[in-house]
Amino acid sequence: MLMKTRMMLIVILLMGIFSRTSAQDNGVHHQSTAYEWPKDPLVRQKLDKWQDQKFGMIIHWGLYAVPGIIESWQICSEDWIERDSNITYNDYKQWYWDQSKVFNPVKFNPEQWAKAGAAAGMRYLVFTTKHHDGFSMFDTKHSVFKISAGPFAAHPKADVAKFVFDAFRKEGFMIGAYFSKPDWHSQYYWWSKYATPNRNNNYDIRKNPWRWNKFKEYTHNQIGELMNNYGKIDILWLDGGWVRPLESINAEVLSWGAEIPKWSQDIDMPKIAENARKAQPGLLMVDRTVHGPYENYQTPEQKVPEAQLAHPWESCMTLGGAWGFVPNDQYKSPSKVIHTLVEVAAKGGSLLLGVGPKPDGTFPEEVTAKLNEIGKWTSLNGKAVYGTRITKNYHDGNTWFTQSKDGKTRYAIHCLDADKEQSRTISWTGNNPKKGSKITLISTGKNMKWKQEGETTTIDLPANVSVAAANIALAFEFKPAK
Repeated sequence: MLMKTRMMLIVILLMGIFSRTSAQDNGVHHQSTAYEWPKDPLVRQKLDKWQDQKFGMIIHWGLYAVPGIIESWQICSEDWIERDSNITYNDYKQWYWDQSKVFNPVKFNPEQWAKAGAAAGMRYLVFTTKHHDGFSMFDTKHSVFKISAGPFAAHPKADVAKFVFDAFRKEGFMIGAYFSKPDWHSQYYWWSKYATPNRNNNYDIRKNPWRWNKFKEYTHNQIGELMNNYGKIDILWLDGGWVRPLESINAEVLSWGAEIPKWSQDIDMPKIAENARKAQPGLLMVDRTVHGPYENYQTPEQKVPEAQLAHPWESCMTLGGAWGFVPNDQYKSPSKVIHTLVEVAAKGGSLLLGVGPKPDGTFPEEVTAKLNEIGKWTSLNGKAVYGTRITKNYHDGNTWFTQSKDGKTRYAIHCLDADKEQSRTISWTGNNPKKGSKITLISTGKNMKWKQEGETTTIDLPANVSVAAANIALAFEFKPAK
């Protein structure tokens, strides 16, 4: 029996690693194509402040960290999910729910997370308070399926979200609460009377309005707890875009090929927003993929839009191959992350980088090391990224452009290519500097020799400026020509 249990766990781990990046490829999270600017001046003010931050951290941490598998999705019965065929679906779900009985992160260290994020140059946080599996990482009074009711209950930091938010606030971060609209553990969403064929609720809401109303009440209550009991919150980041009014499922949504419900899964977003903003004036609402007044910025997942966008958005991407912790994950290089951050900023967005703590409550050492390396660049060159806005001509070869909010200063960020020998001469076309002005290398504060020939600007780098790929990118500051 012990050997059989061990084999089952090995198979589950392998399946989790195999399918860990599949969610974004199977009609789960698609970027909206329409945007509606918020009308509330406090929200517009908060949105402008958020656009200044540019670089954030999203943390997925929950039951899935214990076996090290894809977050929540393996308990969803859709044909792209991989599981051991010798394990029945119901047995698998029960095994997954039972991780709550062993999840005991005795080394939980949110201060380590916050310091690592700050060292990387990150400026805002999105923490997963509840993923689709319904396991709450905060001390909700409306469910016993939570971190503060299991083996971790007696720990002084059992109300995990509180201590995560506090630790990141101390480092100056804007605070975001991720919350899943669907809840697969709730009997008001997945009713055990019926099978659970896909990600949607599994009963006819039209025939069972009482049950759906209880789910709405439960959802509103939990969001209310987060908005009223956990200090200042800047962002309510709502996931699970298939939970939406039926009338909002348009041709765009149908084209995704996702499972579309037969009935409206309306949870009354106007009321959620109203109550949340009573507690948190100016709160940014991010109802992912559901365009309209409650998607204050868009969230393309695991990709960067092909072209510049004039409205607020962020690319949410993983540092490794998974959102949460999985053993032996393969992490992106600091160079890859910085080059992505530069491209995202030049296109008008922010980069939300995903990391997953281990089941004991600490970051993997490799994650901390990667974040420290990223921070070596942002600490010297962040002026060209933070607080910037888009320019009309934002890209030329390996060079990307941003500008100050007042438009008086232009920044050119030249990404170094590890696969090519780097010339000591850097040129770009367009974005001409003002005649007779200075071009400064931001990392040193030194002025560069440059010349202008037509629309081409050329900089001759001095001998003391390294062009080794390890330097990742060179950022320059100049006054643009009128």
